Amino acid sequence: MESLFITGTDTDVGKTYVTAGLAASFYEMGIDIGVMKPFAAGTAQKKGLKSEDVEILSNAAHVSDPENLVNPQFFPIPVSPYTAWKQLKTKPKIATILSSFKKLSKLHDTILVEGMGGVMTPILKDYFITDLIKEMKIPTVIVARSKVGTVNHTIMTVMMCQKYTIPIKGIIINNFDEGYPINQLTKDLENLTGIKVLGTIPFIKDMNGKSLYRIFKKNLDLELLLK
Repeated sequence: MESLFITGTDTDVGKTYVTAGLAASFYEMGIDIGVMKPFAAGTAQKKGLKSEDVEILSNAAHVSDPENLVNPQFFPIPVSPYTAWKQLKTKPKIATILSSFKKLSKLHDTILVEGMGGVMTPILKDYFITDLIKEMKIPTVIVARSKVGTVNHTIMTVMMCQKYTIPIKGIIINNFDEGYPINQLTKDLENLTGIKVLGTIPFIKDMNGKSLYRIFKKNLDLELLLK
């Protein structure tokens, strides 16, 4: 199974929970899975890993890889890498990110990489998440919301991936918003983008690995991601 980059149509669409669910599922399926979040931002945890998201991913995948590989760069304010660079004078370390990805790829058969924000989140003035995905040379999975407005955001995300010639393995709908009937949303997204909707994930309360696996196995076409 090839590595995957999990991106979203926006920030706070549930990329971390989807990535964790996929990691837990593949682990339960016997796949040697690793995780990575190149850039993380926000308030650092007082215990454990700096980023709560990174800790969630590592626990889901049952890995104890070095934090500097799983999360090469952490910004102590909730902003994009570009804005962090401007405010904190801390330049994003793209070469370190790519090097860390290669090292993790030697430790595990498959790496799930969680992005930050959407595909056009700026890393440098002229370098975006799309550029990072392209340099990693891996396909992406798009996480979309389930509320009105998601079609617009999803179409734009797909178009940018296509512009950068990034293969798209499918769309996962994170159903924690109300407003767009799921059956209709699935049909609309597939008809308008030509991209397969892999399934819909319900609101998740229990982050236990086996529980995540049951939810994802029931609601997603995991086999499509294994091809």
